Amino acid sequence: MSEKKKQKHKKKKKYRVFWFFAKFQILLLLLVAVAVGWYYFGGYAQTVSKLQKEAKQLVRASDESTFRSVETSLVYDANGTLVSTLKGEKDVYYLEYDNIPAYAAAAMVSIEDKKFYSHNGIDVKAILRAAKAMIQNGKVTQGGSTITQQLARNIFLNQDVKWERKIEEMFIAVELEKIYSKNKIMEFYLNNIYFGNGYYGIQAASKGYFNADVNDLDLSQIAFLCAIPNNPSLYDPVQHLDNTIKRRNRILNQMQEDGKIKDDTCEEAKAEDIVLNRPQKTKSDYVETYTYNCAIRELMKQQGFEFKTEFDTEKDRMKYEEEYDLMYGECQKSLYTQGYRIYTSIDLNMQQVLQGAVDNGLAEFTEQNEEGIFTLQAAAVCVDNHTGYVKAIVGGRNQDLPGYTLNRAYQSFRQPGSSIKPLIVYTPALERNYTPDTMVEDVKTEDGPANAGGGYEGSIPLRYAVQTSKNTVAWNLLEELTPEVGLSYLKEMNFSRIDQQDMRPTSALGGFTNGVSSVEMASAYATLENDGKYREPTCITRITDAQDNVILETKNEEKEIYKANAARMMTDMLVSVVQSGTGRGLALENMPCAGKTGTTNDNKDGWFVGYTGYYTTSVWVGYDMPKELPGLTGSSYPGRIWKNFMEQVHAGLEPINFLPYIDENDYDYNVITPEEGQPPLGEPVEGVPGQ
Repeated sequence: MSEKKKQKHKKKKKYRVFWFFAKFQILLLLLVAVAVGWYYFGGYAQTVSKLQKEAKQLVRASDESTFRSVETSLVYDANGTLVSTLKGEKDVYYLEYDNIPAYAAAAMVSIEDKKFYSHNGIDVKAILRAAKAMIQNGKVTQGGSTITQQLARNIFLNQDVKWERKIEEMFIAVELEKIYSKNKIMEFYLNNIYFGNGYYGIQAASKGYFNADVNDLDLSQIAFLCAIPNNPSLYDPVQHLDNTIKRRNRILNQMQEDGKIKDDTCEEAKAEDIVLNRPQKTKSDYVETYTYNCAIRELMKQQGFEFKTEFDTEKDRMKYEEEYDLMYGECQKSLYTQGYRIYTSIDLNMQQVLQGAVDNGLAEFTEQNEEGIFTLQAAAVCVDNHTGYVKAIVGGRNQDLPGYTLNRAYQSFRQPGSSIKPLIVYTPALERNYTPDTMVEDVKTEDGPANAGGGYEGSIPLRYAVQTSKNTVAWNLLEELTPEVGLSYLKEMNFSRIDQQDMRPTSALGGFTNGVSSVEMASAYATLENDGKYREPTCITRITDAQDNVILETKNEEKEIYKANAARMMTDMLVSVVQSGTGRGLALENMPCAGKTGTTNDNKDGWFVGYTGYYTTSVWVGYDMPKELPGLTGSSYPGRIWKNFMEQVHAGLEPINFLPYIDENDYDYNVITPEEGQPPLGEPVEGVPGQ
């Protein structure tokens, strides 16, 4: 190429580059103009200006007492009796900056806000990262918040993830930095952040988890506490100690990288075993933990959180659980700070009777584990059939133990055995033209189960199959219905641990991957009593503020799960169970009742779930670590606990007959009893689930 052509080519290239940048600048100016117009004429400028004004007013009206105060929430039972108080005791355990361990401030700066001592309340780069994530996800999904912003949110704002809240949070943070020193802001922060389990501030957390003053803790313990506030549910030391340890180690590594501790100090602190030492407190253990859980979920629901039990992918499930934990933690925090008045359906008198029935029913079993907890346990739940609300809940045997213990009634999930049959097999079949007198085949099939009694009786009425808990019939009916159809009824009643692997015939006998809870079983059987209409179980009737202004009020709306006539037919057959079937001897003296036994493989879990026109009660008995209990059947320990409790709470009540079902064939049945030579009803066969 000649020199002349080369120069001409260079000119053309420069010309193209010039116009490219010119067009780019014009486009950029247009975008800026559009953005400015959108900002002003779309009303956003006015909104932002208003938020800035509010932020200035909030901060200027504050003083040091603003960061010390907290309101006590109160919980009442159905009769107006005070159940418990919830108070984050930061006013009691407040520490001045000079009394806060240097390691605590250093740990928080390393893990939460490395530029804390240099920024003016906001970290622009961190905000840009958060803004990018917000654009990608359509909402605020990650950090960007400095320690000052977190303090602003905790003291002055709610946990809303809308952009307006984020903007106001930044304005408040900037204003706080104008008035208070960095040391004061760190003091406020460490005295106000939530450390889970009702502990606000690092001193309260130290007392709560280690029963010690925070200044008596070592580096490892302090870093351990500082691991919790990022996500108090995920890093709850009581429930998820391993998670807390992992984050502690991450904090220690960050402190080492930032030059705040030496390498050997870091390794020594990471190698230290953490042992919790929680102080004892007077409590109504199972009532309190269940009440708090229900209240938190109601507050989550009010804020628009959508509860789910099914997910398309594992990624969806993990995302949901992350969002759930975050919202749960924030609503839990509000219980300890907002001065709520929480009104419940719990009847403390019934609670005492139910606890007594459980304790007396298992009194002969005295074996304890290394922590001093009885190895054989039970859970029981009573639901008011008129309202659908929980009246009493027992999550285990009564023991004087420090802190709250596992509430098995809603936190443990166990195999239901044959107590699941009415819910996923028989009532669905009754909706599909089966009746109590429909003849079904009790025969051994290839790959099918054996019966608890060991024999097979050929053609029998469906009533007799239920009455004697025939495994063969339940198995064959579920195959006819398909497991997907049968288990869909449980999903509609919000059973939370149904797994895709449960879509198999073994579910007809209660052979589930994860199991069911006592609360779920009580509410499901209450659905049968309520003509097939389900009401979500809760014990919260309403929540008000300290001035008794209603914040939320539960309605317990009904959802049809089963057709009314099918539910009534099922009830009628379950009456036969307690009169002459596997639950024989458990019928109440002067009150019509219905119920079903359940026993799992090798007698590891025993269930009895039954109801009257007044109450539905579910009872589970078994070991926390499943193992065989000789003699355990649904009609033994669970059945006796159920009868003991139900006899007491029905004393003096007028008998209520169950509503009759419509029998198109006008079938006049007689209760069938075992034929001569057959094993007694209710007796299990080793290794065979049933009853």
